[in-house]
Amino acid sequence: MNNQRSFFFNVDWLTVILYLILCIIGWFNIHSAIFDEEHPSIIDLSTNYGKQFIYIISALVLATVILLMESRFFSALAPAVYVITMILLVVVLLIGRNVGGNQAWISLGGGFRLQPSEFAKFATCLMLARYLSGTNIKVTDTKSFLVAAVIIGFPMVLIILQPDAGSTLVFCSLIFVLYREGISPLFLIVTALVIALFILTLLLNQNYLILGLVIAALLLIYFFRRNQTLIITVVAGFVISITMIFSVNFLYHNVLKQHQTVRIDEWLGITTDLRGIGYNVNQSKIAIGSGKVWGKGYLKGTQTKFSFVPEQSTDFIFCTVGEEWGFAGTLTVLIIYLILLFRIVFIAERQRSNFSRIYGYGVASVIFFHVFINVGMTIGLVPVIGIPLPLISYGGSSLWSFTILLFILLKLDSNRMGII
Repeated sequence: MNNQRSFFFNVDWLTVILYLILCIIGWFNIHSAIFDEEHPSIIDLSTNYGKQFIYIISALVLATVILLMESRFFSALAPAVYVITMILLVVVLLIGRNVGGNQAWISLGGGFRLQPSEFAKFATCLMLARYLSGTNIKVTDTKSFLVAAVIIGFPMVLIILQPDAGSTLVFCSLIFVLYREGISPLFLIVTALVIALFILTLLLNQNYLILGLVIAALLLIYFFRRNQTLIITVVAGFVISITMIFSVNFLYHNVLKQHQTVRIDEWLGITTDLRGIGYNVNQSKIAIGSGKVWGKGYLKGTQTKFSFVPEQSTDFIFCTVGEEWGFAGTLTVLIIYLILLFRIVFIAERQRSNFSRIYGYGVASVIFFHVFINVGMTIGLVPVIGIPLPLISYGGSSLWSFTILLFILLKLDSNRMGII
């Protein structure tokens, strides 16, 4: 009887409702994005929207199984789940199927595929939470920080070998977990400055940028001339910055793939190719803009009907929302995500267990990054890196991964009065 009460009353049903709403929104927009007049039924299993229906049902079954499991299993099994997922990431490099230039898929037959990088997200969140919640582990200690960095960085290395830059960058969002657990805000500031310097190096003349750094360094040294520690820090930062400026050119042209560099060039305005690399984003902005305030209506999007936007049911699903449901529809979707994120943070903060709190922030970080980057790339705010919109984009691996990610947290929360 107590177990039944725990299952039915302790689960955060507001989060479950938000999850279901996003799944339904995704399903209907996938139906609209790739609608086939010869197969009009939304549950026609010969179509991708029919397959998405199967994915949603199986995700609900998966969610139910997670809620019925013992909470302590997730902490205990975290290392095993992490290792198995890393093995799958190695396997996909050896026998994986290449789709869109990324060897990221394992074929399951019948048109179904598995993408291990999606499952690496919740596996890494679990392992990070398991490690950081250990006895005498403080992220402010150098050893603890380095171990946490390895936990996050190992799947990133395996995924970038596919190569899948988008999924790799998702793991960078876990820096917010480390920040919540005590690393200095300076770490976030330095990270932001490195990104800014990288962009400025691509946009500005190298000599002008170096001159600007020299002037900035001299001014800082003058103002802080009585503080030896700050002077040493400024000099060290100046040397690192100069080194980075000379390294960016090499990294940009020898490490990043050509299709990645041209996307960044297009995003920064260095080049303009609306018929080539910039086509997707340009058509996406046209589709979203054409929806105006209230949209054109369900199944009435002209950009959608004539397939002007590639990948419209996956990476660019948000432009379908914008075209058919307008500004009102996109705002509604973003508000739902915002409520979900605030709810996840609220759930994380009310945990009595360090493991549950840390894992909760991992969930929030991953979902926030996906939403921000996906929506940002459809409207041209960030480069196109190809990651799905959580619970809305087409795909079983993505839906199952986010379902597992979210419902593990809900299960941990339902048992928050216990000790995990």
